[in-house]
Amino acid sequence: MITINIFISNASSQPIYDQIYSQIKALIISGELQTGEPLPSIRNLAKDLRISVITTKRAYDELEREGFINSVAGKGCFVAEKNVELIREMNLKKIEEAMLEIIQLAAACSLSRQDLAQMYDCLTKEE
Repeated sequence: MITINIFISNASSQPIYDQIYSQIKALIISGELQTGEPLPSIRNLAKDLRISVITTKRAYDELEREGFINSVAGKGCFVAEKNVELIREMNLKKIEEAMLEIIQLAAACSLSRQDLAQMYDCLTKEE
């Protein structure tokens, strides 16, 4: 049987399906799960985590929708070929969203571009 280490936190505000989705996605991006590698079946993962099959299916559906896994009827789910450009675009989108939030916070604090640049320089200085 295929096993992967997924940890569910009931104390987290993050929904359980999203915890599963995020952890599997991270394993794929990091290379711990390789292209073509099978994932545990939806039922087995649900059983191992002691959660609903519907919750596990929702996580797998999201991973498939975003191109991280492929489902093969009668055979299961497998890690899809990595699309480095897709991952890069997703990360760029997250950076843009974070920058928009920073711009709004900076405006609320009356910080200038120069102030933000100095903060960035301080945070990225090599010691």
